[in-house]
Amino acid sequence: MPTIQKNPSVAIVGATGIVGTTFLELFEERSFKYSNLHLVASSRSAGRSLTVSGRDYEVYDLAEFNFTDVDIAFFAAGTPISREWVGKAVEQGALVIDNTNAFRMHPDTPLVVPQVNRHLLVERPKSGIIANPNCSTIPLVRLLQPIDESYHLKRVIVSTYQSASGRGVTGIEELKNGCLQIIKTPSEPPEAKRFPVALAFNLIPSIDVLLDNHFTLEEQKMLQESRKILNRPDLEVSATCVRVPVINCHSEAVYFECDRNLDRNHIVELLRNAPEVTVYGDEATQGYPTPRTIDNPDHVYVGRIRIDPNNPKAGWFWLVSDNLRIGAALNAIQIAEEMIQN
Repeated sequence: MPTIQKNPSVAIVGATGIVGTTFLELFEERSFKYSNLHLVASSRSAGRSLTVSGRDYEVYDLAEFNFTDVDIAFFAAGTPISREWVGKAVEQGALVIDNTNAFRMHPDTPLVVPQVNRHLLVERPKSGIIANPNCSTIPLVRLLQPIDESYHLKRVIVSTYQSASGRGVTGIEELKNGCLQIIKTPSEPPEAKRFPVALAFNLIPSIDVLLDNHFTLEEQKMLQESRKILNRPDLEVSATCVRVPVINCHSEAVYFECDRNLDRNHIVELLRNAPEVTVYGDEATQGYPTPRTIDNPDHVYVGRIRIDPNNPKAGWFWLVSDNLRIGAALNAIQIAEEMIQN
């Protein structure tokens, strides 16, 4: 029996936000079949109409919405909303695929990247919740997993370069407006509401709240989530997460150490064989991926693959991925597709 029936009844909580609208785009692109589609948001957006596949749908108020007739509920409205409302959705019978940090580290909630640990989707979780990982963790583990299987990872150090779209539509607008203001009136500092300081023509080496150990919550997520997804509780992971003045797509510079000497050609082949990964194996002829030049937003792009000259057991690579799709909506939809197929 399938874990979820074909053509399920689907709800998107946070349907009017930047990730919610990405869900709707992907439903159309992937011909995701559903019997009913419920668009749900806060009272501020309730009553609006959104067009999906040529049909208009009314947006419902989350506070008044009943999940009884929903098979799959995608939550993409932020951690506080998930903490308050996911329990209700599960109690009323929905399987929740949650895009927030609310349940990722709960022991009874699977944290899933289908290309890495789809075996966790064989049956419906007892919690009724499947957690979608952080936007920077998803592409990282998709590339680390084949390396770990062949060489056994010991340590990973990653620096992220995260785009403004990680802070939603208002983050993008603040970046655009700030750039325009600096160009027009350089003497006036641009406004900073969605970021700790103005992002325009700037770098911000702090994402999310600062913890007592001087790492940020975003950096802690990458440590904890990578260990859980790869099933490597002993893996050493350390991150520095940086917000950069890029509209969309996150990039990462990744250093990794393994148990044995690395073969670069073999590493390139491993990554070429990974699903939905585009490899720039030869910088001299191919160059390298950048946020502006990737042409398939549903692939993880990787380049600058090299062995550390000081340690033959260590290597580097550079990745780029669309944080709204791979890092959020696409991964969640692929989870749902896997559950329907099982």
